[in-house]
Order: sequence, then C-alpha cells, then structure tokens
Amino acid sequence: MTLEAPRERIEVFELIAATYTPLHENGDLNLDLVARQAAHLEGTGVQGVLVAGSTGEGQSLTSVERRQLAERWMQATKTLRVIVHVGHQSPREARELARHASEIGAHAICAAPPNWFPIHSAEELAATCATIAGGAPDLPFLYYHIPALSGVHVPMARLLELVSGRIENFAGVKFTHLDPLDFQTCMREHGKEMQLLWGCDEMLVAGLDLGAHGAVGSTYNFAAPLYHRLIRAHASGDVEGARELQSRAALLVETLDRRGYMGAAKKVLKFLGIDCGPVRLPIRPFRNGDESALRADLERIGFFDWIQEPAT
Repeated sequence: MTLEAPRERIEVFELIAATYTPLHENGDLNLDLVARQAAHLEGTGVQGVLVAGSTGEGQSLTSVERRQLAERWMQATKTLRVIVHVGHQSPREARELARHASEIGAHAICAAPPNWFPIHSAEELAATCATIAGGAPDLPFLYYHIPALSGVHVPMARLLELVSGRIENFAGVKFTHLDPLDFQTCMREHGKEMQLLWGCDEMLVAGLDLGAHGAVGSTYNFAAPLYHRLIRAHASGDVEGARELQSRAALLVETLDRRGYMGAAKKVLKFLGIDCGPVRLPIRPFRNGDESALRADLERIGFFDWIQEPAT
C-alpha cells in the first residue's frame, strides 16, 4: 500500500473503513469479533482499516484497550492495511500509542489533535503533530482534520506548508471537513508529496471531483459495494450514475442519523451478522425497541438490495 511510502503518490483510489469497536453488552471490549470484522471487510474489497478513530470511539477507550484493539487487528488480517488512530488529549500519550503501533507492525498512524486546550495556530498544530509523529518515525503519519469534533479550524494548506520537509514521516491528511477550497489548495500545492484522503462518505463525489487519493469512512463497513460502483461510474464519466449512487449513500446516512448514527450503524452490522454490540457513553445508546424500525427503514430505502448488487 502506498501508505508504506510517505512520499509516494497514490495511483489507485482506495477505500479505507473506519472500523467500529466491538463491545460486549457490559461495555467491555469484544476482541474475539475483530477477526469476523476483518473477514467481512476483506470480502467487500476495501483496502484498509482505520482503528480506534471517531467511528471506533477511540476517545472513549482506555489506552490499554486501544493497544489491545490495535494488536488484535494486526493479528486478524494479513491483507488489509491497518492504520491506527493514536490521537489523545495528552500528546505524550499519543506519542506512546504511536510507538506501540510501530512495535506491532501497523502500516501507518493517524491522529486527531488534543482539544481541551484550544489550538489556535498552524504553528501550534505543527508542533503537536511533530511530537506525536516522533513516536513512530518509521511509520507514515496522517493528520486527522475533523473540525466539527476537534474544534481545530487551522487551514490544512497552511499546516502542510509548515510540515513539508520538516516532519519526515508526515504523509498527509484525513480530510473530514467540507471546505473544498482548502482541499483544492492542498491538492494543488502538496498533492504530489502528500496523501489527501476524503472523509465525508455522503459527499464522496465531491472528493473524487477534487482529486482525492482515497477515502476513509464509517459506512464503508457495510456499504462498500455501493461505493465501489460509485467510484467506477465517476472514473468512466458516468456523471448521472455517480450522482444517483451518491444520493443513495446520502439517504443511508440520513436514515441512520435519525435514530442516532453510531448506535444505528452498529445495528446495521448486526443485521449483516457482525454484532459489534452497544456504544459507550457519552454517545446516545440505541434503544432496543428501535431495531425493527431501523430494519424497516433500511428495507424501505432499498439498502439490502444495494449491497447485493455487483460492484462492477
């Protein structure tokens, strides 16, 4: 995978699933389920996984649990590229999580910034990234740009300008922010040396139009066939086909949002035979009585038919 070479340009658009963390009903890690998650994703054609990110409730896991989860993913798959999210409120602890990811053989690391103490400037953010990335200098480091959760609104074009050539393993950005101008500037100024991964599933067409090198998202866990068709339609110039498939993806996200996205998304996986269990507080728990209603919603929009359609 190109993530193993930080300065190598991505030539094939890749889907990376931001994985859900499997939990028992009492909230403990259900590590035995990871192998089933991995096998499912391998069968749907995604190329990699991002472990313990926002989708994986990484900030609600202890550091011990995050290490255990990363280790189990490395044991569970030989074909998927494993990117470990190491972001933490303490940059020093994030650095240690990065060191651990390197020790277990992860393919890359990714980090959202600490946000209890606000980061106001690109210079502060670059220094924080340098601290974290230094824990695993042999691994590509991706900055996780998600202002809606982190509150860090530093333009990525400015960050990339500062870190280029200064943080040797800084490989790119997971861009989960609808700012097409900033993304476009990043592509123009740094697209040949940095990897720019799109992070908004319901707007993947926009990322493709802007030249994104790949995409990381939560719905790729259960709707990858839909997105494979979307990517192929876009590449072949089938604009209307790509728009129609994107509309389906947006409808899926809207359907899950109405019932509490994270809890509902885990239920979708349960419908597919992979029961990742509940979510952890402070995320709103999914009400058991809503499970049949959610399935009915998904049947009504055609979700179960979409994911059975051929990827080509």
